[in-house]
Amino acid sequence: MSQRPFNFSAGPAALPEEVLRQVASEMLDWQGSGMSVMEMSHRGREFISIYEAAEADLRELLQVPQNFRILFMQGGGLAENAIVPMNLSRGGKVDVVVTGSWSKKSAQEARRYADVQIAADGAGQRFTTIPSPSTWQLRRDAAYVHICTNETIDGVEFNELPDLKALGSDAPLVIDCSSHQLSRPINWSRVGLAFGGAQKNIGPAGLTLVFVREDLLGHALAICPSAFDFKTVADAQSMYNTPPTFAIYVAGLVFKWLKTFSHAGKIGLAAIEQRNIDKAQLLYGALDQSRMFENRVAADCRSRMNIPFYLSGSYDEPRMNDAFLAGAKERGLLQLKGHKSVGGMRASIYNAMPLEGVQALVTYLKDFEAKHG
Repeated sequence: MSQRPFNFSAGPAALPEEVLRQVASEMLDWQGSGMSVMEMSHRGREFISIYEAAEADLRELLQVPQNFRILFMQGGGLAENAIVPMNLSRGGKVDVVVTGSWSKKSAQEARRYADVQIAADGAGQRFTTIPSPSTWQLRRDAAYVHICTNETIDGVEFNELPDLKALGSDAPLVIDCSSHQLSRPINWSRVGLAFGGAQKNIGPAGLTLVFVREDLLGHALAICPSAFDFKTVADAQSMYNTPPTFAIYVAGLVFKWLKTFSHAGKIGLAAIEQRNIDKAQLLYGALDQSRMFENRVAADCRSRMNIPFYLSGSYDEPRMNDAFLAGAKERGLLQLKGHKSVGGMRASIYNAMPLEGVQALVTYLKDFEAKHG
């Protein structure tokens, strides 16, 4: 395969080149059906076979227990910030741990439907760390506790899910895992519901995955639209509303790619997790050794997926930022500009980013510092 530029976009993000090539080859005619997947009925046998294979492969990859339903929905992570409280809050209390920009949005949206308490807030540390679960102020009668397990903008990640029972809470844990789902295993014993948009590690924008424990179904508020009622969607096998068929098809190809992926003597999810660890260690190591660049997140909660970094000290000026980004583009290192709310740079190194892409970025960091430092 020819060398494409390395795309560090935070999302929609890069997809495995092998998957893109298969999509291209099947665009006009999926496996002799005479149709593109985009032209298929979502109730026809061709698409049903695609859907069933995708669901089975996803359940296998993440070892999703049988008492969880997997929903293929639309609306993205932002819409789930409303859909989840409409389904789970029962109009009561919701505790939210704010660790960055996305969990902050989740709390704001949930307030439309529930009594929201900020159980802990990392804003005082500028979202560079995760407040220790032992400090969280949890209400015993909360309907659920919400966390964002990987903050795409701020670059903090939960390396271990909190044990709410050990903290004295019987509430189910809701996790927004949009930007690191399928990058590592999930401890389902600590989760009631997980959701995430697909456009980071899984496929095109437009598909949202929801994993919901069966006992949490059937409690939607009266104002919840029927197409967003988890029980309705589950009962209809995600076909109540026409699902995002093409996005599901691409996601299914990514699942198959992941199942056979190998790295460092491992295969499948274990292999992709190990490569993600290797990539993150390489880039953080280069930033920690640099005099010109810095990452400001505490070492124990640095994201493996989204690595914001900044010019440090006297180097931190718009002219130098612009020079860095222009030079990166010339080298085929794309989409490294940081989010507008925090500035600087950001490297999103999702599953599809090869180790060679991070190696190329590290080489450029060192060359830029040698030239301008």
